[in-house]
Formats: sequence, C-alpha cells, structure tokens
Amino acid sequence: MKLKTRIVIAFFTIILVPVLLTAVAILGFGNYQLRSMKETYGISGEDYGSLANSVQFLSRLTIATHDKILEKARTDGPELESEAYLSTVNNELYGKYSYILARRGDKLIYNGSGKDVSEIFEHLPEYGNFDSTLDGGVYLGGEVQALVKQIDFTCADGQPGSVFIITSAEAVIPQVRSFAFDMMITIILILVCTSAVLTSWIYRSVASPLKKLKAAAQNIKEGNLDFTIEPDADDEIGELCMDFEEMRQRLKITSEEKLQFDQQNKELISNISHDLKTPITAVKGYVEGIMDGVADTPEKIDKYIKTIYNKANDMDRLINELTFYSKIDTDRIPYTFNKINVNNYFNDCIEEVGLDLEAKNIELAYFNYVSEDVVIIADAEQLKRVINNIINNSVKYIDKPKGYINIRVKDVGDFIQVEIEDNGKGISNKDLPFVFDRFYRTDASRNSSKGGSGIGLSIVKKIIEDHGGKIWATSKEGTGTVMYFVLRKYQEVPVDE
Repeated sequence: MKLKTRIVIAFFTIILVPVLLTAVAILGFGNYQLRSMKETYGISGEDYGSLANSVQFLSRLTIATHDKILEKARTDGPELESEAYLSTVNNELYGKYSYILARRGDKLIYNGSGKDVSEIFEHLPEYGNFDSTLDGGVYLGGEVQALVKQIDFTCADGQPGSVFIITSAEAVIPQVRSFAFDMMITIILILVCTSAVLTSWIYRSVASPLKKLKAAAQNIKEGNLDFTIEPDADDEIGELCMDFEEMRQRLKITSEEKLQFDQQNKELISNISHDLKTPITAVKGYVEGIMDGVADTPEKIDKYIKTIYNKANDMDRLINELTFYSKIDTDRIPYTFNKINVNNYFNDCIEEVGLDLEAKNIELAYFNYVSEDVVIIADAEQLKRVINNIINNSVKYIDKPKGYINIRVKDVGDFIQVEIEDNGKGISNKDLPFVFDRFYRTDASRNSSKGGSGIGLSIVKKIIEDHGGKIWATSKEGTGTVMYFVLRKYQEVPVDE
C-alpha cells in the first residue's frame, strides 16, 4: 500500500473513528446515568436532553413538591405560614439542591437554606407576577444563578404570601457531573488510542525500511557491497529501497570493474616490464660483446648490430602497443579512413610481412580471390596493425620445426573475408571464446618464453569493430589456428539525375 494512501486512510480514520466511538460512549454512559437518576430521584420520562440541560432536569426534581404546595395553597393557604409545615416540605427537598423560602407581604418568614439569602430575596418575583399553576419556574441570572418556582397564597390576615422553591443553577447533580467527566475521559482515551494505533501503523511501515536503508548506507560507507535490500512493501519507501538496491548493484559492478581494471593494469605493467627486459638484456649483452672485442670480425659485428636493431624494434613495438592501448581505453583512436584497393593493399602487406617471416624460417602462402576493382573504406595504418598483430601472435605460438602461415582474401558478397591460418600449437576450446579479451593469455605463466603484453588481439578486435567489421577464430589443439575478419566493400550509390 502506498504511503500516500496510508496517510489518507489515517486522516479519515482519526476523524471518523473518534466520532463513532464517542457516539457509542454517549449512548452507553447516557443510558446508565439516566437509569441511575431515575432510581435515585424517582422520576421518569427523562431523555438525553436532561443530561445536556441540568437546569431543566433540576426543575423536574421539584415537580412533586411544587404540586404539593400548590394544592395546599388552594385548600388551606394559611397553613403555608406554618414553620412546621414549611420545615417538613423543606426536608423533602434535601438532596435535590433546593430549599424553601416563604414571604408574607414583603417580609421573609421562612428560610430553609440556613444561610444568608438577602441577595436572592431582593430578586424574588412580586406577588402575582408568576402563574402558580406552572411548574417550570423562572431563572434568575446575574450573581444569583437560581431557578425559582413561586406559589402564591393568601395569609390568615388577608396579606399576600408566596412560597418559593429555590434551586441553585450552579449545582450539578452527581450523575450529570459523572457523565461529563466520564465522557471527557472517554473522548481523551479514544483520541489517544486512535492516534497511537494509526501512528504505530504508519511508523512500522516507515521505520523498518528506513532501518534497512540505514544499515545499507553504513555497509556502503564501510566498503561492504555484498548484501541485498529486500523491500517490505510496494510503496514509495519500497521503491526507494529498490532504487537503493539498484545503486548498490551498480556500485558493486563499478567496484569490481575497477578492481579488474587495476589488476589488468598491474598485469600489463608486469607483462610490458617482462617483455622489455628481455630485449634490453639482449641489447646490453651484444653491446658489451662489441665493447669487449668479442665481435672481432666484421661479420660478427654486423650480426650483433642487426640483433641490436631487431631488439630495438621489439621494444619500439611494445611501446607502440602500450601507447595504442591507452588510446583504446579512452576511446581516442585516431582513424583516417580512405578508399583502399584490396588487391594492391594486401599485395604490399604480404611483401613486407614475407621478409620478416622468411628471416624467422616461416613459410608464407598468399591467396587472393578478390577482383581487381574491389575497394574498401579503411584506415591503412590501423588495418596493417591488425594484420601484423595477428601474424605476430601466430608466429609466437608456432611450435613445429617448419612453420607456415597462409593468408587468404576472399569475396563474400558485400564483404571481403581475410583468413590468416597457422600451424601453431592451437587454442583449446575453453580458451577460444576469450582470446580477444584484454590481457587474456592462454599461457598464463610469466616465465613463458612467448612473452607478449596480452592486449594484441584485443586491439585487433577494437580496430575491426570500429571499421564496422567482425572478427572470430577457429582452432584445433596441436594443428593450428585460423583467424577470420570481414570488412564491408565500398559501393558507389547511383544518384538519379
């Protein structure tokens, strides 16, 4: 569930649930208190309005007493002047927050409150100002705050008299006070419980994934990327966890690539150092031979100088390879593409390569099956690098007494296909898929006499692919290897005039 949905649900829940639970609580407590009031005060017909209007309820508490005094006023008015009678009636009002005041003329003749009532006495209605048949009473506001019921009668000496049932409007009966208190506590509990449940619900949906994210961030900070983050839910934080997991995976891949790159660079430095050390050692030895007079004939001196020259060329080739590798790594290989006639180009290449192979006692066979007019778009220098790298790699692994290399150039539709075959020791099936990978060497021993930087064939693959071509190899252990690459022909596109 989305976090937004949870918040919307929580919003409406925190409004509706307290309202519903409060309504239920009002019904429950209201029924209980009404029953209690009916049992305590012996009244009936009360409803929830009585709890809300305590003055109305207090008015109904004294109905019986009011009717009793009213009947006495009608039948025996002078009796209402009797202190004994008034005291008896006043005792009936005990516990009902009411008391009796009696007045003859404008003088107070009975005070049932036992307190000073001069202030309220001054505000009592005049004789005849109230319909004695009504039991509702009148409300005296201001500082008095009292409900007054008036029953007028005629005294024995003919003076007007009035009996007043005074009910304090400030008094709240226990049931009403208890109801108000219970409802206040209940509403507070409902709000607290509802808020606690909703807060806990939302907190659990947020805290758990945040805890995971915190732990993940700590792991990443410490360099540990070998962990996973599983989202707990399909919400916004779950999506954040998924994004965090994707970031972790990318960081791990980047870290592994960096480690691999660093390892490859170390290996490259080691390879280059090893391969440079061999010709340097040879050059140093031959130079010392010349200096010490070991080469004491013109023939020996000429041989030593040629060897030094060849070793210097080997070092130059290794340095060029390293320089070119740095350009591959930054994708800044300089290409100069031109139209190249296939026959003329490969005839020149074979002539140049043949001299080197002849010096190494390796037989070269060249077969060209392409028409004289076939043209490709290529960089002549980089394409020559491809051919030289493949041939040098073949020469390195020829283990037969008599080595040979066959070069075939074929026409295959829209492409030309070049095949360079040798009779070397071959490549195993498990190594064949990786021969074009950077730094991959089928002979892993650094003590191997074959040497090599391990980047020659990766350079070949990069150049061919940048020419829009493709390269692959087939091999059989003990028999030899065939390297294939194809390049698209150049074709003139006719323009309609």
